Amino acid sequence: MGQDDRLRHASSFGAAATAYAEHRPDYAQDAVRWALDPAPGRRMLDLGAGTGKLATTLLAVGAEVTAVEPDPAMLAELRHALPQVRALPGSAEAIPLPDASVDAVLAGNAMHWFDMAVAGPEIARVLAPGGILAGLWNALDDRVDWVAGLARVSGSAAIGPRDTPAGWRVETADMHLPKTGDDVRFTGPEQAEFPHGQRRTADSLVATLATRAGMLVMPAPEREATLERIRAYLASRPETAQGEFTLPMVTCVLRVRRR
Repeated sequence: MGQDDRLRHASSFGAAATAYAEHRPDYAQDAVRWALDPAPGRRMLDLGAGTGKLATTLLAVGAEVTAVEPDPAMLAELRHALPQVRALPGSAEAIPLPDASVDAVLAGNAMHWFDMAVAGPEIARVLAPGGILAGLWNALDDRVDWVAGLARVSGSAAIGPRDTPAGWRVETADMHLPKTGDDVRFTGPEQAEFPHGQRRTADSLVATLATRAGMLVMPAPEREATLERIRAYLASRPETAQGEFTLPMVTCVLRVRRR
């Protein structure tokens, strides 16, 4: 994806902020605990925080959370949902916090939008020595047959290369992580995956997929055709045709530590 496309996709979520808040999943607590395991303290920055999905899980595991989000509509949803969280306008490339002020920087389904050439030094600046940088992504567990079928039917705009565990491992294996010189070094990246799930109906799953960046920037007729194809598939499967079901997911984590 080129820089212009990356920026267009990254800025697409604000128009769907309310739907994003309603339909996007939280993150597996075990995944968050693993991400934070070597952190030197409890001061956590949720970077690219969106509507607060990751912040909610961070609060649940006892973290002290500051959230930074560039989109005003997403930030407004976060402040409404989590008034107890300090929520600031800003971005990965311009973090409005002092030097060495957090013990971990986490990004939920957001790190792939960062310009790491600029964000890397900023993240290193706000991290305390020994601090953690971790990206978390919720992937669909396509080892389950009907989920694999859903991925095929949906296409890459709705279920992209990072949205299944194997694809996530490949996409993040060589992700550019911050190295800003001899005075700021990070350990080699570690990957881990944790079971997760979300209660859905066919309608709410369609609404969830409609909040994906590739869907949000798609021309309206093509988007509606894709969503209708997904609806027809879900209606055809016994696992999803009637009432609520659990969408099998995996929370995937990429972690490095500041030396």
